[in-house]
Amino acid sequence: MGNSDQDFTREFHWIMDMLQTIDVGLCVFDREFKVKVWNSFMENHSGISPADIKGQSLFAVYENLPEEWLRQKTDTVFLLGTRAFTTWEQRPWVFKFKNYRPITGVEEFMYQNVTFAPLTSIDGSIDHVCLIIYDVTDSATHRKALHQSHQDLETLSRTDRLTGLNNRGYWEECLSTEFQRLKRYGGLGSLVMFDIDHFKRVNDTYGHQAGDAAIQSVCDLLRENSRETDISGRYGGEEFAVILSETDEAGARLFCERLRKAIETNTVVHDDVKIKFTVSLGISVFDKPLKTHAEWLVQADRALYLSKENGRNQTTIYHTR
Repeated sequence: MGNSDQDFTREFHWIMDMLQTIDVGLCVFDREFKVKVWNSFMENHSGISPADIKGQSLFAVYENLPEEWLRQKTDTVFLLGTRAFTTWEQRPWVFKFKNYRPITGVEEFMYQNVTFAPLTSIDGSIDHVCLIIYDVTDSATHRKALHQSHQDLETLSRTDRLTGLNNRGYWEECLSTEFQRLKRYGGLGSLVMFDIDHFKRVNDTYGHQAGDAAIQSVCDLLRENSRETDISGRYGGEEFAVILSETDEAGARLFCERLRKAIETNTVVHDDVKIKFTVSLGISVFDKPLKTHAEWLVQADRALYLSKENGRNQTTIYHTR
């Protein structure tokens, strides 16, 4: 054997050894998805040996593959003769391998980036495709945790900590958005402002923790009596605000009276002490002449003030004179 033949044999051995030991998955198959190459990475993670899958249809031997998606992706590679890619954000995995890494054990399955590489024969035809599977579980886990942290921070920035309702700043942003929508497209909308009657008396008599318990109780009843489309917020202290989308005057009054009666009949128990209280409410129904969302808010606040002036524990609707 000449030196050139020895060099070729040596290089071929290196290539085959590399294919087996490389820390990525390699799966080569033909147009009928019959497997030609199945390296150690694929064997170790699937539990299927090369001897058991070579020459067999990939779909017949390995279950849980997204067959329709994989066929469409591969057809494009055969047709165009160019590489294709998919990332874990688009599809978490192609092969649903268990994740056995101890550091990233929080994930049940391996996240994968996959390259579809066309393999050109000596005659220039493309009859095989190589799937290259990269284990990106570590980076995917980190990205997911970072994204969740950002979401948590965003939620905290717009949430009132005591009640879990929208805080004043974010709620006013929602009010501005709803106001602009109604001004532009028309429709129905009502704004409700309400607060706890004689709240200072509750704090002075039972203490601030009891006052917090009263506020939390109001919020629980507010959630029970609200629709998913209603936008509630803690406006400040014992004062609350609700945006009722697609709601006319009658609907707003019905909502307020239901809430008012629920709070009136409710009893808050704090340190074995029973606390009763009521709320006063004001309604402003959206009207085209309103120029700003702040003006809409002022009208609801004036209606609330009238409820207070007229004896509390009631609902008042703002009407222009």
